[in-house]
Amino acid sequence: MHIEHARRVNPGLNAIVEDRYERAMAEARAADALARRERPERLAPFHGVPCTIKEAFALEGMPNTSGLVARKGLRAASDATAVARLRAAGAIPIGVTNISELCMWMESDNRVYGRTNNPYDARHTAGGSSGGEGAIIGAGASPFGLGSDVGGSIRMPAYFNGVFGHKPTGGLVPGTLQFPNAEGRARRYVTTGPMARRAEDLMPLLRVLAGPDGIDDCVDVTLGDPAHVDMTDLDVLVVESNEFVDPSPALVATLERAAAHLASVGARVRRGRFERLRHSLAIWSSMLAAESRTSFSTMLADGAELELGAELLRWVTGRSAHTAPALGLALFERLPLVHGAAAEKWIAMGAELRRELVSAIGPKGVMLYPPYARTVPRHGAPLRSLVHWIYTAIFNVLELPSTAVPLGFDPAGLPLGLQIVAPHGHDHRSIAVAIELERAFGGWRSPRAFG
Repeated sequence: MHIEHARRVNPGLNAIVEDRYERAMAEARAADALARRERPERLAPFHGVPCTIKEAFALEGMPNTSGLVARKGLRAASDATAVARLRAAGAIPIGVTNISELCMWMESDNRVYGRTNNPYDARHTAGGSSGGEGAIIGAGASPFGLGSDVGGSIRMPAYFNGVFGHKPTGGLVPGTLQFPNAEGRARRYVTTGPMARRAEDLMPLLRVLAGPDGIDDCVDVTLGDPAHVDMTDLDVLVVESNEFVDPSPALVATLERAAAHLASVGARVRRGRFERLRHSLAIWSSMLAAESRTSFSTMLADGAELELGAELLRWVTGRSAHTAPALGLALFERLPLVHGAAAEKWIAMGAELRRELVSAIGPKGVMLYPPYARTVPRHGAPLRSLVHWIYTAIFNVLELPSTAVPLGFDPAGLPLGLQIVAPHGHDHRSIAVAIELERAFGGWRSPRAFG
C-alpha cells in the first residue's frame, strides 16, 4: 500500500529519487514467510515495516551522491550503520530521498535530482537537507525515515511537512557511512535521527539507532522511557525569540497554544529570554568551523580545491554544476567571522550559552522554541532571508536533543509547529511532550491533495 501510494504522489513531489520497490516487495514476502514460521515475540520490532532513507546515507546498491554531480553514478557497497540497524530491526527501505547539495542548505534541490516540493502546496519548499524524507512522510507514503541534522536538517523538514522529527543528543547515534560526514568533535554536531508520521514511533526508532558502533565518536547513553515522564512534574520554559529575528505571530501563537495545554495538564510553565541567543549564527558557524579539517569548498570540488571565482562566473552563465546556496556557503566559510580571534569569542560564548540554557531548562524541564522564524516559505524565499533557520542550528553545537512537533495549520493550509528541547541525554522527555501534544492537537494530518 505504501509503494502504491508512493507511485501516485512522488511524481508531484520528487521526494524519492530512486526506488527499490521490487526488492522491497521481495523482502516483504520473505518477512511474511518468516512471520508465519515464528512466534510474534521472536520477530524484530519493525518487522516488515516500510521506510525511506535519506540519499546521503549508504544503502547497499543505491545511489549515494549527496546531490554532488561529481559523485553521480556512485552506488553504495554496504549499509551505513544507522541503515543497517533499521534493517536488522526488520524495516524495509522502499527508496532513497532527495537532499540539498552536500546536505548544507535548507531546501532540497541539487543538480543531480532537481527540486523537491511540499506535499501541502507544491509552490512551497519541503525544506532541507532531509527534505525528501519530510515530503514523502508528510504525503503519507512512508511511515518513517532516516534523516541527519547539522543545522536543522531533520527539524525544519519535519516542520515544513507536518511530521515529527528528532535530533538526538550529540554523540548518541553514529553517522558512519553518510556523506559528507563530519570530523573531530563536529561529529557530535552532525546528528542522525528519525522522522515519522507518529510521535510514538520516535523513541522505539531511537532505541534501534542509538549506541556506539566502534567507528564513529559515540557515547553509550541509557535512554529513558517517555511513558515515565509525568506532565504534572514537568517544568516548561517558553522562549519566543532568539532576540535577533523575531518569529512570525503565527509561530508565537503556536508556542502559546502548546504552553497553555501543558499548563492545563499540570506542567509548570514559565517564560524566559536569553540575550546570547542573538548570536546563534556566529556561535554555530565558529564552533562548526573550528572542528572541520576539510573545507566545504574542498568537498564541493570532490577533494580538489574549488576555484570559487571561476565557479561563481560559471553559475552566473548557467554552466555551474553547483547550486547557489552551496557556492554561497563556500564563500561564507572564508570570512573572518568564523576564524581566528573572532571565532574564539563566539566559541566561548557558545559554552556559556550551553550552561545557561541547561540550567534554565532544569533537570525536570523542556524548552519550547520556534522551529524557524516564519511559516513555510515558498521555493527560493530562504535565499532572501538567510538567518531564519538559525532557530534550529544552535542546538546542534550545544548538543541538546530537540524534537520537531506539528501543531496544526495556518490559514493557507500550511503546517505550523515548534521544537521541544531537553537536557543532554533526556531525549525521552522531549519525545514524551511531543506525544502529549500529538494527543491534544492531532499531530500529522494527510494533505488534501494526497488524501
